[in-house]
Amino acid sequence: MIPIKYNVRSLTVRKATTLATAFGIALVVFVLSASLMLAAGIKKTFATSAREDVAVVMRRGSDNEMSSALEATNVSLISAGPGAKKDQVSGELVMVLAMEKVGASGVTNVQIRGVTEAAARLRPEVKILEGRLPLPGRDEVMVGTRIRGRFKDVDMGHRFELRKNRPVTVVGVFSAEGSSTESEIWCDLDVFRAAFAREGYVSSVRVKLESAASFDGFKAAMEGDKQYGFMATRETEYVKKQSEGTALFIGVIGTLISVFFAIGAMIGAMITMYAAVANRQREIGTLRALGFSRRSIMLSFLIESTTLALFGGLVGGAASMAMKLVKFSMMNFASWSEVVFSFEPTPEVILTSLGFAVAMGLGGGFFPALRAARVSPIQAMRG
Repeated sequence: MIPIKYNVRSLTVRKATTLATAFGIALVVFVLSASLMLAAGIKKTFATSAREDVAVVMRRGSDNEMSSALEATNVSLISAGPGAKKDQVSGELVMVLAMEKVGASGVTNVQIRGVTEAAARLRPEVKILEGRLPLPGRDEVMVGTRIRGRFKDVDMGHRFELRKNRPVTVVGVFSAEGSSTESEIWCDLDVFRAAFAREGYVSSVRVKLESAASFDGFKAAMEGDKQYGFMATRETEYVKKQSEGTALFIGVIGTLISVFFAIGAMIGAMITMYAAVANRQREIGTLRALGFSRRSIMLSFLIESTTLALFGGLVGGAASMAMKLVKFSMMNFASWSEVVFSFEPTPEVILTSLGFAVAMGLGGGFFPALRAARVSPIQAMRG
């Protein structure tokens, strides 16, 4: 087998073409890694706050809380379900507000949630970073840290209108371990219902169960009586469905872009390797004369192209890690409200991207390597 250092020396001698090809591959890997990290970040954002021992009760046939409506009198009925912890049941109303973005023209939807004191007990990940919780009956709200300052007047101490002539004051900023809850605005349930003339209704009821195993019995009790039209779902399953459409969209778009870029990068790698074969005819002839087989020469050129691609992949992968510091907002297709996501560099994403780079190296180097293996030693020595 031809020593690896021969291939390394060959790449370092041809600095310009090596760097140009490596840059193209690095760009492809960067785009692919970024899209996969964003898809992973979307799933993590929705799944962080979900728990197996929490049930979400909505109207049967509803896809999300926005499309669900339950009578508020049903909250006490639901809290009496088997396995439910009566002090940790929260009836909540969810709607969206059209708000102006800071630094951009136009408006976008922001999800606002009417809550009671039980909402915070159901979500132990919610921590007050600044200020306090909204007081019952007061025109006050608190905002998630991810949307703080991203929309007009959505910041500590500022005021904005829930509806015309119904201003509220931001009295608190909260975090929720990076979950989608950080992209919400929370308001007292009664104040919220009064502002939108939705008295007597909630969108959903969240119920803390005695254990995850209690869910099946609770679900059977909720859905058994058809006259109420209840539908019970584990919170983990509910948030998974909320993220599927957005994560799939980002993953597909990112993969398609990467594939088109990869074709260009593979062509660049192929041109580089073909040029290497053309310029190293005598070297190849010498290797054959020294007794190296066609298979060894082909393998050597494949190693060279793969090394080049792997170098580019490592550069692109390392650059994509910086996206962890970037916050990205987009519309959640399930709720039609804006959610702020972060890029999540998981080991699976990095390994997938590097594997893609290696595949580009093998694809771009195969035919040049095959050509090198077929070079006649006598013709090569003659030049």
